[in-house]
Amino acid sequence: MSDFKTFLKAGHPPTLLASFLYFDFTFAIWVLNGAMAPFISETFNLSPAQKGFMISVPILAGALMRFPLGVMAQYIGRKSAAMVEMALIIVALMYGFFFVNSHDEVLAMGVLLGIAGGSFGIALSLGSGWFPAKHKGLAMGIAGAGNSGTVLAVLFAPPLATKFGWQTVYGIAAATMVLPMIVMAVLAKEPPDREHQTFREHIACLFEKDGWAFSLIYVITFGGFIGLANFLPSYFYDQFKVTKIEAGQLTMLATLMGSATRVVGGYVSDRWGGINALTGVLVLVCTTLVICGTMGQNLTATTLLFMLCFAALGAGNGALFQLVPLRWPLTTAVAGSMIGELGALGGGFIPNAMGLSKQHYGTYFYGFLAFAILGVGVLLMMRVMQIRWTRTWAEKGGRARTGGSTAAAYRQEAVKA
Repeated sequence: MSDFKTFLKAGHPPTLLASFLYFDFTFAIWVLNGAMAPFISETFNLSPAQKGFMISVPILAGALMRFPLGVMAQYIGRKSAAMVEMALIIVALMYGFFFVNSHDEVLAMGVLLGIAGGSFGIALSLGSGWFPAKHKGLAMGIAGAGNSGTVLAVLFAPPLATKFGWQTVYGIAAATMVLPMIVMAVLAKEPPDREHQTFREHIACLFEKDGWAFSLIYVITFGGFIGLANFLPSYFYDQFKVTKIEAGQLTMLATLMGSATRVVGGYVSDRWGGINALTGVLVLVCTTLVICGTMGQNLTATTLLFMLCFAALGAGNGALFQLVPLRWPLTTAVAGSMIGELGALGGGFIPNAMGLSKQHYGTYFYGFLAFAILGVGVLLMMRVMQIRWTRTWAEKGGRARTGGSTAAAYRQEAVKA
């Protein structure tokens, strides 16, 4: 408890709270179509492949929104960028409430929901900006736990859609966005860690091997989280013939684990090292995915395995973003957005892979297997890359360096190399 009090005194808790709520509510909006996929699919009689593509559209659109929003935040401030984004989300949701009545319009709405998926880099940078390097892993874990918005979506959207119709849920969601806007306006303060740099300096991480390596890791940890969170309501509904509301509740159990362990992942990584934590995470994720694909009709075992898988994915997200401010301490928002953008694109892989596997082979197993194989490849890549990382900008295992600036240490070692 004393450690947590020290942590709170080291930063600005009201800004951290505002960042968490902002990310929580926008994340719920981002996954809204996935939570309502059984309803939408039934309305338009979608095939498994069509359903997978429909679920993946908001994920892909949100991934593409992350980097430009991160760049904008560097120039107008993270708090201002968050306020602008939330206003645009409300407009998008009102479009869904009034105008979405066909399959093509659902796909267009998916693109608009992608606006909500762009909040990631801003939320984590804003929430952790007041904290020193040794506490950034925990701060980012708390802000990033806003992915618990998935829980809100899968828990409330299905019963609301059952009672009022799925189009009406868009209007209800628009009304809820007022709360995080008020909290952000009143409580948040722009952190002092923003430096004015050229656009070239902002996007430098795009031209570095480390940026792409981090993105591939995030394809597994966050891409797995967002892809599975969007797909599971349809999976439980189709595979186990539960009701639409029960499918949402089962998904909630899994995603809640992932949201809770993101904080744990950041906390553990501050002490044990993000590289060490990610190694364990990737092994666990790949193992549980393959087993899930072979469970057949055992609903209890499948649910428990998904809970374990999501716990690992959530911890992996926290662990990776403990490393980001160590590697890019002056451009954390843009680096985080770039990694978030490319990594989140992996989330679009899962619904499509699952839909195609089901449509062409009559089973979801090959979709699970394909993602697990990708995870093994990423694990091997990370274990090779970490040899250089621990010689330049991180301590052994991925902990923060204690002597001097991480950025200065990286530049010094890079010159020697």
